[in-house]
Amino acid sequence: MTRTPSAEPQVLPGVPPMKVIVLGAGIIGIHTAWYLLDQGHDVVVVDRQPDAALETSFANGAQISVCFCEPWANAGAPFKVAKWLLRDDAPLLFRPRLDPAQWRWGLSFLGQCTTAAFERNVEQLVHLGRYSHQSLQSLVAETGIEYNRLTKGILHFFGSEADFEAGAQGAEIMRRHGVDRRILSREETLAIEPALRSAGQAVYGGTYTPSDESGDARVFTQALARLAAKRGAQFHWNHDIVTLQSQGAEIAGVQIKSRETGATQWLKGDAYVVALASYAPGLMKSVGEHLNIYPAKGYSATLRLKKPEQASTVSLLDDARKIAISRLGDHVRIAGTAELVGLDTSLDSPTSKVRCESLVRRYEELFPGVADLSEPNYWTGLRPSTPTNVPYIGRSQKASNLWINAGHGTLGWTHGAGSGRALAELMSGKRPELEFSFYGDALPAKAVRVPQTA
Repeated sequence: MTRTPSAEPQVLPGVPPMKVIVLGAGIIGIHTAWYLLDQGHDVVVVDRQPDAALETSFANGAQISVCFCEPWANAGAPFKVAKWLLRDDAPLLFRPRLDPAQWRWGLSFLGQCTTAAFERNVEQLVHLGRYSHQSLQSLVAETGIEYNRLTKGILHFFGSEADFEAGAQGAEIMRRHGVDRRILSREETLAIEPALRSAGQAVYGGTYTPSDESGDARVFTQALARLAAKRGAQFHWNHDIVTLQSQGAEIAGVQIKSRETGATQWLKGDAYVVALASYAPGLMKSVGEHLNIYPAKGYSATLRLKKPEQASTVSLLDDARKIAISRLGDHVRIAGTAELVGLDTSLDSPTSKVRCESLVRRYEELFPGVADLSEPNYWTGLRPSTPTNVPYIGRSQKASNLWINAGHGTLGWTHGAGSGRALAELMSGKRPELEFSFYGDALPAKAVRVPQTA
């Protein structure tokens, strides 16, 4: 059950209320809208789907992994990607295309594959993750939203001594950044999650972060959207976002088109937020701004549990296959892999079928007979990835009233609350209590611009 917060948003002294149009109603967009309401602004949300969280946020890995946030780019990544090129079931599949955006992203990614860059990016992600986790915990306490939340941590298990030793080294790096990632023997790993005993030799040892969580991102986001509507946010569902209209150094409006009637209209506000995940770069090009975000196609399978008493309850990371396994009530979600193939969300290609089936096959190897395999609910979504894994949060460099909240990759659920809260604070002329490299001229250095509309 959910409850509407009793506290009404307060307009803070010296910060005039604005009409803000949020483009995108996924995890990032809805959290941004919520915290803008907290800051006293009028909020309008636009999305092409009939409800919130029906694309990138629909069926992700369900993990809130503050302590498992290592960037993909590291010193060993180029070798691994090259090794996986010919494998349809590879954890990260890069198939070169005649796509300038893919090559630009790939070259930038290679530039981040150094120890210094890795450490710098880890620090950014840990800071944002902690801030976001605190924000989410407060938000859950405030709203009472239920979403199959489990606060049992995340357990990363390894199948060989070599992988375990590499994982232990990674844990030590994270511990230097203040992350409580514990290194466990095989028996300690099985004590944390006894259901893994059925996996046999697939478990050599593990690492464990007790403060991490799991839960259904779609359920939470849709509930938060409904509460935002009760607080006065307006929603334009089933509307495509056509273009932004520039006027000097500002955005004068956004054109949207109804998917039901085909009718177009212009929405005008004081400020605009682009929270369109992998589709953000396409819209930002219309104002001459280039975001280095490239879609990473991820997959998941959601299975009904036949024997829930034998299923895991601690959220898991399977190092051998680079997949996440999370319990969602009487179902289990298996998610992972990344495929750099542009804006392709099809599930019927030969490669897609291999990747989907490998998720279910792996779960059956680990937990034989526990789940119903007859009707696997497969899904694919585009993770809006930057070469650093650090998202764009801040003000556009082309328009003073245009803001960006995009590029969260696989960590949208982890970083959603904090990203939305921080951006809302920035837009209200405040400095978030967060050490983070915000994009553009985001940190306030002067008074907030007086809004042009009521």
